[in-house]
Amino acid sequence: MTQLSGDGRTTVHLLRHGEVYNPDGILYGRADGYHLSARGRRMADRVADRIGDRDITLIVSSPLERAQETAAPLAHARGLEIETDDRVIESSSIFEGQRFGVRRSILRAPGVWRHIWNPLEPSWGEPYKEIAARMRAAVDDVRRRVEGHEGVIVSHQLPIWTARLAAEGRSYLHDPRKRHCSLCSLTSFTFEGDRLVQVAYSEPAGDLIPVADRGKAFSSGGKEERAAQPGERDDR
Repeated sequence: MTQLSGDGRTTVHLLRHGEVYNPDGILYGRADGYHLSARGRRMADRVADRIGDRDITLIVSSPLERAQETAAPLAHARGLEIETDDRVIESSSIFEGQRFGVRRSILRAPGVWRHIWNPLEPSWGEPYKEIAARMRAAVDDVRRRVEGHEGVIVSHQLPIWTARLAAEGRSYLHDPRKRHCSLCSLTSFTFEGDRLVQVAYSEPAGDLIPVADRGKAFSSGGKEERAAQPGERDDR
């Protein structure tokens, strides 16, 4: 979308969380106890370094630990408190708690077939339309509160990508491997009044993402940490 000129613009940045300590490759979804890996913390610090001097007056985060921990360095840089908003939480899915490596065998199980018949909704999780509606409501609230300035919402890949598809009037049907929403990326909505005039995308921590992980829908970092310090993080 072509950027328009003028004063009084408001920008709401949707920031995806950083790499998660998840060496077992669990589809964690909304589960508690999944924190940033060491690399994920470096990603969060990088975001704060890159945008900490911008006119950000509000930071809102998903209640999940990985999002709160991603928001923390930026909040510190801006001297702001993190506000929690359940509307920007991860989407729900029947696959939550399963391992990446067995996903294909899960799909072969007759018990889940009734859930995977409709990729347009999708039938295996929270409907895209509901995700889009709650994300839009959260974006609109932040836009109103930071009018003329910038705000940040720390969320998760599918909610952010769904919000972008809705904003751009695109189909929700997509290949998860092709979402433009990498770890600690920024999807930025710029408004004039309440009218969306630009959608932009950037990757302030893109160079920290391993090449093999760039197309993943879920983060599974920390294998090196566990190998170097066995048993130290078993509580995660």
